[in-house]
Amino acid sequence: MPAPTTLNPPALLSVVPPGKIVDFIDGTFRNDTPEEYVRQETLKSLVREYKYPKADIVVEWPLHIGSRRARADIAIFPPDTAPAARSQQNVFLLVECKKPGTSTTDRTDGVKQLQSYMAVCPNVEFGLWTNGPTGGQEAFHVIAADGKRSTETVPDVPRYGQEGEVDRPNFDQLRPAASASLLFAFRRAHDYIAGNQGIHKEGAFWELLKLIFSKIEDERNSDSGLDFYATPSERSTSLGQGNVKKRLDKLFARVKSNYPQIFAKSDSIELQPATLAYIVSQLQMYSLLESDVDVKGKAYEEIVGSNLRGDRGEFFTPRNVVQMMVKMVNPTENQLVVDPACGTGGFLIAAMNHVVDGIKEQVLSSGRGPESREQAIRDRVQKFLRDGSVGMDFNPELVKATKMNMVMNNDGSGGLFQANSLASPHTWTDELRRRSLVGNVDVILTNPPFGSKIPIDDPAILEQYDLGRQWSYDEASDVWIRKDETTSRPPEILFIERCVQLLKPGTGVVAMVLPDGILGNPGLGFVRQWLLENTVIMASVDMHPDTFQPGTSVQTSVLVVRRKSDEEKRYMPEYNAFFAICDHIGHDKRGNTIYIRDEDGYEVVAEIEDAVAIDADRLDEESFTTHSRVVDDNTGQIAEAFRSWAAGLRP
Repeated sequence: MPAPTTLNPPALLSVVPPGKIVDFIDGTFRNDTPEEYVRQETLKSLVREYKYPKADIVVEWPLHIGSRRARADIAIFPPDTAPAARSQQNVFLLVECKKPGTSTTDRTDGVKQLQSYMAVCPNVEFGLWTNGPTGGQEAFHVIAADGKRSTETVPDVPRYGQEGEVDRPNFDQLRPAASASLLFAFRRAHDYIAGNQGIHKEGAFWELLKLIFSKIEDERNSDSGLDFYATPSERSTSLGQGNVKKRLDKLFARVKSNYPQIFAKSDSIELQPATLAYIVSQLQMYSLLESDVDVKGKAYEEIVGSNLRGDRGEFFTPRNVVQMMVKMVNPTENQLVVDPACGTGGFLIAAMNHVVDGIKEQVLSSGRGPESREQAIRDRVQKFLRDGSVGMDFNPELVKATKMNMVMNNDGSGGLFQANSLASPHTWTDELRRRSLVGNVDVILTNPPFGSKIPIDDPAILEQYDLGRQWSYDEASDVWIRKDETTSRPPEILFIERCVQLLKPGTGVVAMVLPDGILGNPGLGFVRQWLLENTVIMASVDMHPDTFQPGTSVQTSVLVVRRKSDEEKRYMPEYNAFFAICDHIGHDKRGNTIYIRDEDGYEVVAEIEDAVAIDADRLDEESFTTHSRVVDDNTGQIAEAFRSWAAGLRP
C-alpha cells in the first residue's frame, strides 16, 4: 500500500471568536444571529448579482432621525464617493435585513422602518427590505415631483449602473443568481403557494415547477420582450392579476408543447391569480438560464428533496459527496455516464458540469481565436449533452423532477427514463433499449435505494443475478458457494451486480454509495467474494456517520470498482487499492454547517475564491475572493488524493 496522503486545508488567516461571523464587506466580526445571516447573504447578492462594488457599500451606516440615532443595515453610495465625503445626504440605496419570519407589516421591523430611514436621506433613490427565505422581499423607488418625494413599490432595485424602468423587466435587467438569494426566492414562493392556495406541500412544489419552466421558456424563446412579469399595479388589482394569469397561461401552453414528456396536454397552472402574481414578482428579475449552475442546482434540489422524499429508501446524496465521487472517476466527453437510480439527477448534472469544464480547459489551451473557441466549446458540449448521459429511476415523479432539473441546467433531458433498473432490460422501453447499455457503459455514478424494508422478491428479477441466489459458506474451502434457488434481497445488493453488468469489461468504472453492512457484515461475505471475483477494487471511502443526516443515520461507504475483463477473471495479479476515511463531512446530524476550528476551539478564517459559472457552456465566469470561515469538509481533498494516487499507477 502507498503511504497515506496528507490532506491540507486552505491557508488560515485568523480565528473567529465564539458566536461571531466574518462580515462579507469589511471583514469585521459580527454576532452570528438569524438576522445577520440574512444580511450577509444579501451582501453577497448585492456584490455578486447586482454587481455593486464592495468599496461603495457600508454596513451599519449611522442615521440621524430628528434627535434619535439609528443604523441602516446596508447603505450603498454613488460610485467614486470618497469615504470622507459620505453622508446621510448622498446615500443612493438603503437595505434593511430582518430575521426569517419577520412580517413586512411588523410595527417595529416592517417596511415602514425602511421607509422612515429613506425619508431622512434626501437623495436616496432606492430601498430594499428583505427577511431572507421567508415572507417576502419589497423594493421601493423614490419619486420626486412638484417639490415632494414619495416612494412607490417596484419589482426590484437596479443593478449597478442600470438605467431605465424596472416596472416591466427586459433581458438586460435580469440578474444571474450567484448566492443563496435564489434559494430564498424558491422557498418564499413554495411556502407562499402552500400557505395561500390551500394545497399540500407536494402540490405546491409542482405548481412552482410549472412557473420555473414558464420562466425558462420566456428567457429562451421570447424575442419580442419578456412576458414573465407582474408589475406592482397588477399585483394590487384583480384586473391586473388576471392579466398576469393570461400571460402565464400562454407561456405554459408553449412549455407543454415543447416538453410533452414532462407535462400532459391537460395540465394547467392551478394557482389563483393573486397568488400567481405574487410568485411571478418574486422570480421575475432572475435569469435562470444564466444563473450559476451550482447555485440553482442547490436551490432546486433542496426544494425537491423537501417534497419528494419517498418511502423507497431514497436519501439524496449531499452535493459535496457527489462532487467527490465525480472527481474520483473523472468522466470525459467521449464516455457514456449512467446513473441507474438517478433520483433528482445530482450525479448526472455534476458529471455534466465536470465534463464541460474539461472541454473548456482543452479548447482554451488550443490557441484558437475567441469566436472559434466559443463555437468549438458549444459544439462539443451539445454533443455530450445529447449522447453522453443516461439516467433511470423507478419513481416517475423523481424522473419528472430530474428532467426539469436538467432543463434548468440548459440540457434537453432526453437521456432520462422511468424504468425499473433491476428488471430485465427486455422490459425497458424501446427508446431505452436502443441505448444498448448492457456492457457498454464507461462510468456509473449512483446512490441506489437501500434497506431491508424494501426487499426485492420477484423471482423474474432475482434470477438475473448471481447475488439474487442463495449462497452458503463452506468452511473447509473458506469460500461461498452459489446455489440455484433465488431468495429475497435488499435492492442495494442487486444494484451492485446490475451496475457491473452495465459496465464495459476491462475499462468501465462505477462509484456508488453503499451501506457499510455490505463491506463488513459476516453474513454478506458472498457479496464481497463476488466483487473480488468480478471487479478490481479501486477505492473505498468510509463516510462520516452524519453524511446523510438529518435524513438517515445509516453508516455508508463510497466504493469505486472497475469491471474485470474475461482475461482478468482468469488471472489477476495482486494490486493496490485506495482507502480513506471521511471524518469531516461539513455538517452535523441536524444539517447545520460545521467550520474548521483551531486548537482553542475558535473557528478559523481563510481567503476563499469562489468561481461562479454563468451558463452550462462555462463561457462566462467570474471569481470572487473573500475572507470566510472554512467548512470542515475533506471530501474534496479525498478526491484530489485519489486522483494523485491513481495517476501514480499509470505507466
